[in-house]
Amino acid sequence: MGADVIERYVTDLGSRLQGSRKQVRDLLTETKDSLTDATDAYLDRGLDEHEAQRRAVQEFGPVREIANEYQAELAVAYGTRTLIWVAIVLPLMHMAWEYGRMLLIGPWQDFGAMPPQWYLFIAKANDLASGIASGIALAALVLGRVLARGYDTKLLAKASAGVAIGAVAMVLLGNLAIIAATAHLDVGRLLQSLPMSVASLITWAVIVRLGLLARRCLSCATIVA
Repeated sequence: MGADVIERYVTDLGSRLQGSRKQVRDLLTETKDSLTDATDAYLDRGLDEHEAQRRAVQEFGPVREIANEYQAELAVAYGTRTLIWVAIVLPLMHMAWEYGRMLLIGPWQDFGAMPPQWYLFIAKANDLASGIASGIALAALVLGRVLARGYDTKLLAKASAGVAIGAVAMVLLGNLAIIAATAHLDVGRLLQSLPMSVASLITWAVIVRLGLLARRCLSCATIVA
């Protein structure tokens, strides 16, 4: 049992971390390698295996403190990944949707009657939502890169999570608003052609996926003390 000090430490550390599985695995591998090297150094000084591992672990630091440092690093990485997805996917999704609408439905004039101004305002706001959300995510990425060296990693992690949640929420509200407005104007317009229905399902699948990423990003950030 004495020779399992490092294994127990690494297992305990891993149970406290949330984030990309690959990054967690890499951090745990680096930790184990460092502890093994330190153990070998103590063995060369004449200590037995158990005592060498115990000292290596003690020198490395309390598992709670190390986990907190690692989690902050994981949260920033997950936040960066989420913001990149938001910045790239949202405008592409919107462009694909607009292209499909123009190709399969046509301009507003082809709806039979020009929609009222309030509806066009909501539609325009929904159109802008994706671009604004993407721009905010991109600005957060650039600002985070600039501030990375001078600001607390934990604060940056929580800020990234907040921006990701806000960006996805903006797009979600925009889509819900246009659906509600369309239903109020003419519920029949919600019954689209099969290709547009498939496009709508894909759009919502993307929004849900980004929402889950943002939520996990927030979860990773908020467990950092």
